Amino acid sequence: MGKEIIELKPTIVWRHFYDLTQIPRPSGHEKKVIGHIKNFADAHKLDYTIDETGNIIIRKPATPGKENLPGVILQSHVDMVPQKNNDKAHNFETDPIETIIDGEWLKANKTTLGADNGIGVAAMLAVLESAEIEHGPLEALFTVTEETGMDGAFGLKQGLLKGKILINLDSEDEGELFVGCAGGINGSAKTTYNEEAAMQGLAYEITISGLRGGHSGLDINLGRANANKLIGRILWSALSNFPLQITGISGGNLRNAIPRESRAQIIVPKKFENDFAQYFSQYCEMVKNEYRVADPHIEITLKEVAQPKKVLTNNDALRLVGMLNAAPNGVVRMSNDMQDVVETSLNLAIVNISGGNVEFLYLLRSSVDSAKYALADQVASLHKILGCELEFNGDYPGWKPNPGSAILKTMVEQYKKGFGREPQVKAIHAGLECGIIGGKYPGLDMISFGPTIRHPHSPDEKVKIDTVDMFWKFLLNTLKAVC
Repeated sequence: MGKEIIELKPTIVWRHFYDLTQIPRPSGHEKKVIGHIKNFADAHKLDYTIDETGNIIIRKPATPGKENLPGVILQSHVDMVPQKNNDKAHNFETDPIETIIDGEWLKANKTTLGADNGIGVAAMLAVLESAEIEHGPLEALFTVTEETGMDGAFGLKQGLLKGKILINLDSEDEGELFVGCAGGINGSAKTTYNEEAAMQGLAYEITISGLRGGHSGLDINLGRANANKLIGRILWSALSNFPLQITGISGGNLRNAIPRESRAQIIVPKKFENDFAQYFSQYCEMVKNEYRVADPHIEITLKEVAQPKKVLTNNDALRLVGMLNAAPNGVVRMSNDMQDVVETSLNLAIVNISGGNVEFLYLLRSSVDSAKYALADQVASLHKILGCELEFNGDYPGWKPNPGSAILKTMVEQYKKGFGREPQVKAIHAGLECGIIGGKYPGLDMISFGPTIRHPHSPDEKVKIDTVDMFWKFLLNTLKAVC
């Protein structure tokens, strides 16, 4: 399944993308894909460097007569987000991605597709392979572990890159040029809890599933449910109305993905069995009705399970469920500088309450550093009041737009010439590597663009096929125009 994509246009790009689908490459497991790119460079007799972090930089000499032009750096990340549906058996560390052509879209079989950022990687390999493209000095920077912390960009040393123009190929809307992005910081709240003997009653597991999820930056303003927040809301309401006991709570698995699933284990006194079942059913129907447009496929189930021996003490159950229910999440502020762009947000990505230990993991984003740190203080103040230890790490800067950018002017002109309309110039509420790389290489003229990709970081991820051809042609025209 999937090899038919090599017949799509442009074949040189789709051929490389097909090869990438056959190489497992979740974040932190990029050795095979870097080896593939290294073998490609060897086969085409191209100079390359693999740095201490695992990034690979391939250099292609300029077309004869173009040696003195400003060097161009093409940049994409090689890793992908591993997300799948519950009913899909797939090991992202060993199994290839199964692609499906669905009309005008390419998607995967119940998993993430890896078009983020595999299409960018494929386009870079195609540029390096082709002998027909006119260009100045070229560098292709393939970074690692972008999706879980931008480790490749953080680990990039100064002095490795020589180019003056950076073109990032990790955007997801054809016809849009991105000239700024949000910075981010990871937040972790940890504490412990006490246990006591479980009462005799009916033990249940509450499961929330079927949510759309999505990218915690790009999709944070779409009103989709966060499974962790939703289960916190349900449990708080249930605790307020019944003498329940809580055994544990867990949900989410990636900081940069809106959590699609969450579960909790509870005990209900036998005498409240019927009343609780009726209350739970009515409450869940109310929640589903709230999200009938933004998240129409929510499933909230109640299943009887084996009786546990230990549960949270009543005080800790109230403290931790209250903390989950009160935890901030979602859009905090919209931008005053750019219309319809989120300025500041956060995602309560992972919750784990089990074995006496508690962990809440967040990803905070903002294009304004002071707002990002103010939000971190808000998160810290809530959790410290409730007895948690706080840690913030992985802090990376945003990318401030440069209205005088020469590459922006060139690409706007080329887009109008090639497609007969104006491109949109935007900032993105996501952590592009441009902000980090630009901090290490001051003065780089940077821009980001790409084909149309929908629902990245979720099993609904798909790329619009015809926009890949447009993206490729635009890239070639840009390289020629820089000459």
